[in-house]
Amino acid sequence: MDFKLLNTDPKSSARTGELTTDHGKIQTPIFMPVGTLGSVKGVHQRELRDDINAEIILGNTYHLYLRPGLDVLEKAGGLHKFNGWERPILTDSGGFQVFSLAENRKLTEEGAMFRSHIDGSKHFFTPENVMDTQRTIGADIIMAFDECPPGTSTYEYSKNSLELTQRWLERCVKRFDETEPKYGYSQTLFPIVQGCVYNDLRIKAAEHAASLNREGYAIGGLAVGEPVEDMYSMIEVVNEVLPKDKPRYLMGVGTPVNILEAISRGVDMFDCVMPTRNGRNGMIFTSEGTINIKNKKWYDDFSPIDPNGTSYVDQNYSKAYVRHLIHSGELLGSQICSIHNLAFYLWLVREAREHINAGTFASWKEIMVKKLATRL
Repeated sequence: MDFKLLNTDPKSSARTGELTTDHGKIQTPIFMPVGTLGSVKGVHQRELRDDINAEIILGNTYHLYLRPGLDVLEKAGGLHKFNGWERPILTDSGGFQVFSLAENRKLTEEGAMFRSHIDGSKHFFTPENVMDTQRTIGADIIMAFDECPPGTSTYEYSKNSLELTQRWLERCVKRFDETEPKYGYSQTLFPIVQGCVYNDLRIKAAEHAASLNREGYAIGGLAVGEPVEDMYSMIEVVNEVLPKDKPRYLMGVGTPVNILEAISRGVDMFDCVMPTRNGRNGMIFTSEGTINIKNKKWYDDFSPIDPNGTSYVDQNYSKAYVRHLIHSGELLGSQICSIHNLAFYLWLVREAREHINAGTFASWKEIMVKKLATRL
């Protein structure tokens, strides 16, 4: 993988760049739709590619390991062949999902034992077998196996957790470097910087990750219950340490405002389930603010969902119609809102890129943040 830093905003740490993988180029900053089980819920690959203009999507190691399983993925020739997506894919390591199973998992030095959320069966993830699993899934960018402590963790817990994550990271790097990709194209491994909300731990984690000289770095363990001010502060602390010439990926974040604030602090890559999950519940993000389409005020509003929207759904369907679909539990309602929201998120990062390149990002961001925080 190759990363080229293109422009930096004069009044913030925002930057544009270009990532090159064997499955294509990615312009940064970029938002990556989440395709947990190999599918972005309710959205065809054609819509992702041609309408939403997604340049890269995510898959989830934990979920894909359980279903359809590694045997099927290997027989298919990897996730790209299995789901018909020809552009880049990133997989997370499953660490966050295992962390989410607090009642059903046990951490040891060797790895994490957990019970499947599907049938209760026992499984064991280690840094080594998670690297092997992601080799089999075949994503272009893969993540190290880590523990993700809650945002409210004590200093002592966070310190011990980070030390375990760092030992696991070294094992991930060793395993990755002694194995080969399976499907004839290259893969790259991103370490994940943890450390909860503690400056010294985040600095220690970033310095350790940077010392391993990988092609990109992820910032994990944020948006997991800590105040938003702490999240922004930790991004600043980490990005002071991480190499300027490598991409930085903020995992699992966030709202449109979060994304603009993180871009201004030097983050290049984002993913979040919010556009689709909230979309399925009738929340629509627009350039003028957020709509709860379930509200009575929209029941006879026949204007387009978003007059400024870039997706075909924005001009083809009215607010009243989409409200009717969501209220009636019709699948099409969830689908329309998901497609709109994803297209909006991709529009937002494209606009950010244009303003960074033009040197006007900081002033544009201030205006946008106020608009995006508005409830319509």
